[in-house]
Amino acid sequence: MRIVVALGGNALLRRGEPLTADNQRRNIKMAARALAPIAREHSLVISHGNGPQVGLLALQGIAYKADELYPLDILDAETEGMIGYLIEQELNNELHSDLHSDPPKEIQCASLLTQIEVDPNDAAFQHPSKPIGPVYTKADAQKLAHSQGWAMARDGEYYRRVVPSPKPVKILELNIIERLIKQGVVVICAGGGGIPIVHRTDGSLLGVEAVIDKDLASSLLARELRADVFLMLTDVEAVYTDWNQASAKAIKHIASQSLQQYQFAPGSMAPKVEAACEFVEHTGGIAGIGRLQDASAILRGEAGTLISADCTETQWWPY
Repeated sequence: MRIVVALGGNALLRRGEPLTADNQRRNIKMAARALAPIAREHSLVISHGNGPQVGLLALQGIAYKADELYPLDILDAETEGMIGYLIEQELNNELHSDLHSDPPKEIQCASLLTQIEVDPNDAAFQHPSKPIGPVYTKADAQKLAHSQGWAMARDGEYYRRVVPSPKPVKILELNIIERLIKQGVVVICAGGGGIPIVHRTDGSLLGVEAVIDKDLASSLLARELRADVFLMLTDVEAVYTDWNQASAKAIKHIASQSLQQYQFAPGSMAPKVEAACEFVEHTGGIAGIGRLQDASAILRGEAGTLISADCTETQWWPY
């Protein structure tokens, strides 16, 4: 099968952990361990989030010289390269033992910077909603909003910076990704939602100040690649209705049309549900949402939430 996996930012950096290189490498090593069995058995494409990392680079830019900040498209490219490098290296390390099997099986990995076109008239540019960077207290958030002109939004009991998140329209490197897949390469691409670009009137390209939602970009990637399965892996074991309420229930298997009847948290589970439903309804494939460590179990229907077009009755987990 051809499988596209989107690694959530919380799967690569646990909530509350300092954003250090060692912490990221340790978590990515765990991600590689979870994805290696899938890479051995299937054609695998990996995308990932970058919210904490792109926010950190923006803060570092301020510490250097606030009036010479790098725009978000440049920071998107930097984080895509950094995280892609770590995933590629740790997955190669995990798969290296396969070379000692009989017969030996070599699986190559490649990380690709990916430009994704957005609509310059997308309403998202007027309504920032994508959280990036660390969490702040209300007082610190207000100071940054005043000093830097940042839009801030509540994230639980804290606040985070929010930036425009236009919908992805077209993946420029799609043909290259397809060629690599056909050669048996595990491709790491569209990281952090890709690098947002627009076409000028003369046909040339220009990066824009935004961060594309990685789940929506990954859904577009999965649809364009005609994937059989689209997995979104995070730190939540399944999709819950009435999250954080006494009436909360964990969904095991549901039809995409039925799933859209429920309400989910914007900027959290809502984009994952939207991305899953878009993929299912455009391809007839299966989408899965759940914990990173359960990746293989989600494929077998033994964990997480599965979304398909032909599910006739919603199934629930007992917990």
